[in-house]
Amino acid sequence: MNGYFPSIYASPIPTQHRMTLTVGEHSARHIRRIARLHLENWELQHLTDTVELALTELIANVIRHVPDSRCTLLLLKQRTGVRAEVTDAYGQLLPTPTKSDPESEGGRGLFLLDAFVDKWGVSPTAGGGKTVWFERATPTIHQGSNLK
Repeated sequence: MNGYFPSIYASPIPTQHRMTLTVGEHSARHIRRIARLHLENWELQHLTDTVELALTELIANVIRHVPDSRCTLLLLKQRTGVRAEVTDAYGQLLPTPTKSDPESEGGRGLFLLDAFVDKWGVSPTAGGGKTVWFERATPTIHQGSNLK
C-alpha cells in the first residue's frame, strides 16, 4: 500500500513560519500579508494590527541598518499569543530606544514597539549577529468587569 498517512499527533495547521530574505522597500507590505494569514489560521486575528505594526518596525530597522539587508523572520504561535523574531548577521548595532528630536522623522519605532507589545528584546546570535523579538499575548477578559 502506497500512500501518506499523517500523524494523528501532528497539528493540522503549522504553528510556525520561517523565511530568510533580503528586504527592500516593499518587503514590509508582503511580510504583513504573510503574518496576517498566519494569525488568521491560528485564530489570532485580533492581534493583527499590533503584530503588523511591530513587524514593520523590525523590518524597517533591517533595511536602514543592516548592510546586506538580509534577515530571517520567524513567526511562532504560542499558547497565549504570538512571538516574532527577526534575525540578521549584523551584531554591531543593537537596537535601543533613544530620545529623538521632536522634529526628527525617525527614531520613534522602538518606543512604539515597547508601547504595543507585551515583551521585546534583543539576543546576540552565535555567528555575531542578533535576533530582535517581540511577544504579543491575547488580552484576557476579566469576568465581572465592565471593561471590554
